[in-house]
Amino acid sequence: MRLFHSISGLRAALLPHRNQQLGLVPTMGSLHAGHASLIQQARSEADQVVVSIFVNPLQFGPNEDFADYPRQLEEDLALCDLMGVDYVFAPDPTDILGAESLVQVVPPESMTNVLCGPGRPGFFTGVATIVTKLLNIVQPQLAYFGEKDAQQLAIIRRLVSDLNLPVEIRPCPIVRDSSGLALSSRNQYLSATQKAEATVLWRGLNQAKILFSQEEQRGSALIDAVFRTLAEAASVQVEYVELVEPNTLQSLETVTTSGLLAVAAKVGSARLIDNVVLRNRRPIIAIDGPASSGKSTTTRLIAEKLGLFHLDTGAMYRAIAWLVQTQDIALDDEAAIAELVSEAKIELIPPRESHSQTLVIVNQQDVTLSIRTQEVTKLVSPLSALRCVRSQLLKQQQEIGRQGGVVAEGRDIGTHVFPDAELKIFLTASVEERAKRRLQEFYARGLTKLSIEQISRDIEERDYRDSHREIAPLRKAPDAIEINTDRL
Repeated sequence: MRLFHSISGLRAALLPHRNQQLGLVPTMGSLHAGHASLIQQARSEADQVVVSIFVNPLQFGPNEDFADYPRQLEEDLALCDLMGVDYVFAPDPTDILGAESLVQVVPPESMTNVLCGPGRPGFFTGVATIVTKLLNIVQPQLAYFGEKDAQQLAIIRRLVSDLNLPVEIRPCPIVRDSSGLALSSRNQYLSATQKAEATVLWRGLNQAKILFSQEEQRGSALIDAVFRTLAEAASVQVEYVELVEPNTLQSLETVTTSGLLAVAAKVGSARLIDNVVLRNRRPIIAIDGPASSGKSTTTRLIAEKLGLFHLDTGAMYRAIAWLVQTQDIALDDEAAIAELVSEAKIELIPPRESHSQTLVIVNQQDVTLSIRTQEVTKLVSPLSALRCVRSQLLKQQQEIGRQGGVVAEGRDIGTHVFPDAELKIFLTASVEERAKRRLQEFYARGLTKLSIEQISRDIEERDYRDSHREIAPLRKAPDAIEINTDRL
């Protein structure tokens, strides 16, 4: 692990890794198990992990705790080293802020006039400015943020989208101690008694969560449930309890699809925040795994038995591959491919009386059978590794699943497309088993000239490409259930 204090030093160190997957974990130091969970996820997905440690003065108000905010660089470095971090960036304030007034990034007012915004004027401008600088300095493909700071997470996602920054924001679940208290650097301000009192925040949110599970969707009732529990701790000074849409942060009266129920309160000198996301949707089931591990068959059966929509993401990538093939576009002509995919209209039509399988329609043309050839199959992996292809299809897939009620299969469903899926499954099988299955599929289509040895080599090559591609490589989600399908 190497430590850098200057922008130029870090950039020089990262230069040889520009063709690798870089993961950034921005922090203000005083690292705890919550930060460790972000680092752990970054370590599992990125080739090189950068942790930034910078107590950002721009996000502290005049009467806030900037001077007293806990700083423990030596302990933080020891934790980073233990967790396999490659680079720590602890910049000098002058180097990152400059000597004069700084150009700042101002988030939309609609996202800062709720929750923490009114009580902390300028806070999110300070966050957005420094996060933008860090993303420009490190230029990571992936950046990791905790879901505890839900408003910050939503604003950063909007920032990345609006400014067209080439980075994927990866949300990481809230980490709690055994009492339910969300971990925070500011928990160090609490005495043992105050820590016990602070657990009322999670208990209040949990009461609302229970009420929501009993089909109470009215925001007023859910907020009242939190307030009633918070009233049990007289020393806790409540700042707000609000229900908003998780992405836009607009206030909600009813949870129709999903709602972020958030609370902020002071316990002693510490200002604490916590939240829970309430989802009013049919479940999403994410099934990932390598080629021919049984994903498509399993997904179709689950969708049929549970009455869910089979979102065949693999077919969507195949559809793009078919377009590239039929229009004779070279794989290295990414600009032409980007134009093609941005204009392509892909429809998945579920099985009906008129057809027994999902139809794949591209630009009003039925390509259900055409996308299953060996020639198209060979194009899928290199095309899915292109950022322009993945980003366009990712938007379409997430929009299809916004209301829930889907079973999706692919290589990155549980890790990237639907990281909040209610159930994640990772199917595996040996190369030998998968080659036999693929050979049977080809025989069924009258393709008898292919050998099992050639198919095995193709599968091994595809496995390597899928697991080593720069964008969303094939990896098992940490909370996925792994099933080996050999002989099943």
